[in-house]
Amino acid sequence: MTTVSLCMIVKNEEDTLARCLNSVKEIVDEIIIVDTGSTDQTKEIAKEFSEKIYDFQWIEDFSAARNYSFSKATMDYIFWLDADDVILPEDGKKLKELKDSLDPAVDIVMMKYNTGFDAQGNVTFSYYRERLSKRSGNYKWYEPVHEYLLYGGKIISVEICVTHQKIHPAQPGRNIAIYEKIIAEGRELTPRGLYYFSRELKDHGRFQDAIKYFTDFLNSEKGWVEDNICACGELAKCYKAIGDNNNELPALLKSFEYAAPRAETCCQIGYFFKNKKNYEVAVFWFELATNLKKPKNSWGFVREDYWGYIPWIELCYCHYQLGHTEEARGYNDKAAEYKPDDPSVLYNQNFFNSLKES
Repeated sequence: MTTVSLCMIVKNEEDTLARCLNSVKEIVDEIIIVDTGSTDQTKEIAKEFSEKIYDFQWIEDFSAARNYSFSKATMDYIFWLDADDVILPEDGKKLKELKDSLDPAVDIVMMKYNTGFDAQGNVTFSYYRERLSKRSGNYKWYEPVHEYLLYGGKIISVEICVTHQKIHPAQPGRNIAIYEKIIAEGRELTPRGLYYFSRELKDHGRFQDAIKYFTDFLNSEKGWVEDNICACGELAKCYKAIGDNNNELPALLKSFEYAAPRAETCCQIGYFFKNKKNYEVAVFWFELATNLKKPKNSWGFVREDYWGYIPWIELCYCHYQLGHTEEARGYNDKAAEYKPDDPSVLYNQNFFNSLKES
């Protein structure tokens, strides 16, 4: 049977660490906790689960800390989690089964990371991460922020999910400060660094700066195809935020240079025309989204609602605006197949029923 080391880096995680470790303690064979400077009860909580607790001086580099944690592993494979992650029971069962059956020739196991949820708990945002790596591969982490494991060999993807259950937001401005320090020191950001720095800027409302760095990233022509596609959508959001309609649509259309249209992009284009009250064109793009097939094994970001609920509910709205009441009712029924208890779906059902009664 495969043995697994859980390697984590933590800081001030007293509210989440026990929850995380309780969800996985019966699955892994070794728990390694690297603390980067906690001032709360994090280390005391960690000691309830493991004796392998180590200190690491924070040097504004997540990869350095993760590589240190990996260096302490002694089992066949290394599994990593953040303190606000959990393994839900059904996924824990699958993970145990994987341990019993994993081919030792496998070097990397990709698992889905569920990070966004709607009010009903349905997954709305997910992507794959390199969760399980063979220790003998000596794979290393890179990038000071939004780090990644540089891996190779035999890679498989499995339907096992890690669920992100954040309680506290990340330290405001922490990641931007790290990136800006790199730039101030005259060092160049990697293509991945450019992409994630741009996202951080956009999320902090620095849209003009984000536009510059998203553009630099795309012009570098060195980005991963999935990051290129996402960058086009995020760039369009920046243009929309500053009221630049002339560049919003071209940014979205640029994503088609990298791969076949994605539902997320088609819906964004649909919103662009919906906001202009050009409902006929909006209908074209929302309908296109309903006819697309989700790419397999892309490992990129997936916003689940755009592959089902969103285009159908928007088609309901647009067709009603065009005077197509019965068509609109039918599209609302399609949206209900995905989210029967959604407030918009229920409102529309009541509205259409009231039209019948009047």
